[in-house]
Amino acid sequence: MSTMPTPRLNLTDDAPGGLRDLLFEPAPVHVPEHVLVETGLADRMAPIDSPLGTLWVAWNGRGVSEVEQADDGNEAAARHEARTGRRTTLAGAPPEPLAAAIRRRLAGETRVRIPLDLRGRSEFEVAVWTKALEIPRGEVRPYGWIAAEIGRPKAVRAVGTALGHNPVPVIVPCHRVVRTDGTIGQYSLGGPGNKRTILAAEGLDPAALEDAARRGERLSGSTTTNIVCWPTCRHARRTQDRYRVSFRSLREAAARGYRPCKVCRPTAVEAAA
Repeated sequence: MSTMPTPRLNLTDDAPGGLRDLLFEPAPVHVPEHVLVETGLADRMAPIDSPLGTLWVAWNGRGVSEVEQADDGNEAAARHEARTGRRTTLAGAPPEPLAAAIRRRLAGETRVRIPLDLRGRSEFEVAVWTKALEIPRGEVRPYGWIAAEIGRPKAVRAVGTALGHNPVPVIVPCHRVVRTDGTIGQYSLGGPGNKRTILAAEGLDPAALEDAARRGERLSGSTTTNIVCWPTCRHARRTQDRYRVSFRSLREAAARGYRPCKVCRPTAVEAAA
């Protein structure tokens, strides 16, 4: 298991006293809007730039509650309000600290803290999304890696389902998780086409990744170090072609004297295979 500290995610269980129940009730009309937003009884929504164009981010005093793709803000706000039952008003932009944090996250900073309002989500879903936060920009990991890393090696399909329900894509980078067979897979924010677009914006070649997967090239080793990695690991990508060797499994690599990378930890997939 990874020892990397994981970002804290805001859940409804930490709401004080009776406020936890109020969070699921309609917002009282006589309370000022900013108070409702601060207490999580209403949300605001504003546009943000992304590799996919303009997206709409919703937030309240508890954290970011959703990232939405829509033709305009009214459509995005209406969808969010229908899903959450919380009044949602449009703003010109997120608060600058939040906007700056999102920009840093999109630029590849995995440790930047962005509070998330994930009320009503399961412990398993939060564990999956938290683990996805550890995947560096420009790298991918399979569903099986996440399943093994969170201690649920047989729950590969459930991991895929949890990623498909991610309410805050881009902020939680579920686009960096691919199918266990190495193919790109689905994406909660507009499907596999958008997933390929955002991976390409991070410097990957999705077509080449899928071609390698079809050839059974699951892992990448270096003949100079005898270390084997996920192919997109920063160490694997530095290996010159003449020193690179591909493997279908960690067992095959181990049989030829290769040891797993301690950074990208391909050992995890063996338990999920």
